[in-house]
Amino acid sequence: MNIENNSEYVSPYIPNTNLDRQKMLEIIGVKRIDDLFKDIPSDYLNPNLNLAEPMSEFELKKYIDAICSMNIVPGEYSSFLGAGSYQHHIPSIVNQLSTRSEYMTSYTPYQPEVSQGTLQTEYEFQSLCCLLTNMEVANAGMYDGSTALAEAALMSARINKKNKIAILDTVSPTYIEILKTYTQYQGISIYIVNENEINLEEDTTCLIVQNPNFYGNIDDMKQFAKIAHQNEALLISYTDAMSLGMFIPPGDYDADIAVSEGQTMGVPTSFGGPYVGIFTCKKKYIRQMPGRIVGKTIDTKGNTAYVLTLQTREQHIRRENATSNICTSVALIALMSTIYMASLGKKGIKHIAELCYQKAHYASELIKKIPGYSLLSDNIFFREFTIICPRSPKEINKILLKEKIIGGLDISNKIKNGMLLSFTEVNSKEDIDNLIKTLSKIK
Repeated sequence: MNIENNSEYVSPYIPNTNLDRQKMLEIIGVKRIDDLFKDIPSDYLNPNLNLAEPMSEFELKKYIDAICSMNIVPGEYSSFLGAGSYQHHIPSIVNQLSTRSEYMTSYTPYQPEVSQGTLQTEYEFQSLCCLLTNMEVANAGMYDGSTALAEAALMSARINKKNKIAILDTVSPTYIEILKTYTQYQGISIYIVNENEINLEEDTTCLIVQNPNFYGNIDDMKQFAKIAHQNEALLISYTDAMSLGMFIPPGDYDADIAVSEGQTMGVPTSFGGPYVGIFTCKKKYIRQMPGRIVGKTIDTKGNTAYVLTLQTREQHIRRENATSNICTSVALIALMSTIYMASLGKKGIKHIAELCYQKAHYASELIKKIPGYSLLSDNIFFREFTIICPRSPKEINKILLKEKIIGGLDISNKIKNGMLLSFTEVNSKEDIDNLIKTLSKIK
């Protein structure tokens, strides 16, 4: 409907009257609203849209329900797909607290006098991240783990004032692509190194390592830290947060910057987001951290108070001095991870990690016995491992899906007939046995 030619039209959503709009057009210097869009080709401005007839609320709900019924219902299928996004049980307390109106509604932590609750939860998130990684400082959250890794690389370049990034070939290909996107216009070059023969080039600012690596193996991180520091480079560690319930944290092997994906801690997979990135580092590098950092202090009355201590992003300071253009700390998702970590505690997280480890190793021992299947390596792994299949993983996953099993990630582009399988505490013994039984039938 062309509202400017309809003097009787009154929008229930737009408070401006036709007279108001006409006065605005006069001030702008045009006669009609359409004049504002005359540079757009008519084929694009007013395309023919093949839309269905309007529906009533009842009809629309019925239509949407029919579409939703096509989805795979959680619980009906067992899943062994991981590679950075993992299915875990989320205690009811997480959603019960995080969906309270105080957190779900709009908030502005820049005004500490009216947002103490939000600031406190972000401070607790930072504290728990430091405890989990054994690193000295953490920020209030990043978009997700992969972009946190890219921000860490840019941070190292600012610290060392060098323009080369070394990244192990066992880091997720997706993370490498994201890193390339972040660095392509920064005058920073990236080169890949083999973990068995690491030779860092001159002007290398950091060595990036994923642990467990993309193929699921646990590496000797102390060795990588030693190589990086001998070459006056920083060690950046991308870690599976849940693995820290069992294996040594980044702070123990002298990582300079440690990042992770917080999804594994109380956040549903949600088709890939929204997630929250964990970002920690040594205290001496705190002023080069991206995002924002919440601090704890005492107000004029002697009460505990929380404030945004460091806000090194372009919205708050001169853009040329910003460390990042990140515009949120994903505080609501960080809250979910905070509640998860706080409610499970040290023993609870350790227990979940042990379940993941035990179930993955139970499955690996059975898979090794299936004719035609083998493990990529005998290295130590946490909850993921790579298998070599007798047929294309794409074909195998189609067969598994018919048995209501979501198989592993097809990594044939990296390893011939390679499949990356993941196991968490939600995979029951029956689920795993059913997977093994089905794989045994596929020759």
